[in-house]
Amino acid sequence: MHILNNIADGVATVTLNRPERLNALSEEMKDTLGDILLALARDDAVRVVVLNANGRGFCASGDVTTMGRFTAATGMERLKRAHRVVAALANIEKPVIAAVRGPVAGIGWSLALACDAIVASDTAVFSQVFKNVGLIPDGGAVYFLCQHLGPIRAKDMVMTARKVPAAEALALGLVTCVVPDVELEAETERRARELSSGPTFAFGVAKKMFKQMYLPNLEAALDAEAWAQGLALLTDDHREGAAAFQEKRKPTFAGR
Repeated sequence: MHILNNIADGVATVTLNRPERLNALSEEMKDTLGDILLALARDDAVRVVVLNANGRGFCASGDVTTMGRFTAATGMERLKRAHRVVAALANIEKPVIAAVRGPVAGIGWSLALACDAIVASDTAVFSQVFKNVGLIPDGGAVYFLCQHLGPIRAKDMVMTARKVPAAEALALGLVTCVVPDVELEAETERRARELSSGPTFAFGVAKKMFKQMYLPNLEAALDAEAWAQGLALLTDDHREGAAAFQEKRKPTFAGR
């Protein structure tokens, strides 16, 4: 199975389990992950959720095997599946911790940003890779990055698609802490155990208060993103970016 779920002592550990593809999210994985998160939100026995991944990378983006072949309708459906997962992570009224190592790219970075805390291995490298295939960031990335960085630095991440190592991510306030790779699981477990003994209801209310601090809200941002990405999916530049990615060459964008 590509998504694992284990509950023990009030901590639900949800694991991306597609290490051979650096845990790139398939459509089936999005559906399963969304279902699991919604069920955990309703489970009173769960007081903390940990999102982690097997293998050397957290999540290297969405599944690219169908990239470049979307219509407006199928592209929108694909995006709505991702939005369901991101909203489930952000809206669950319990603390959510992401434990990340290696590549954290594209939708993978959005998943991490939707969590309440990010514990990063010193091997973690973050990137907004969408410009390389002629698309805009999705999964609420613009919304989350602007919260953390402000528009100027968020635009730099998006328009350069540069790689951000763990130490820089910590300095920018994009992760909660950075630990040696061998300590990632232990530190995540320590934080999860501490939170699981805390006032879960109060944590949930506090999360709602934090949501009120930002305008537009996440749902409005996701709606705008769906419209914008629907247009970008139909451009010549995206078709060229998708072809270049699959052919392992640098894309030549025409600007349309």
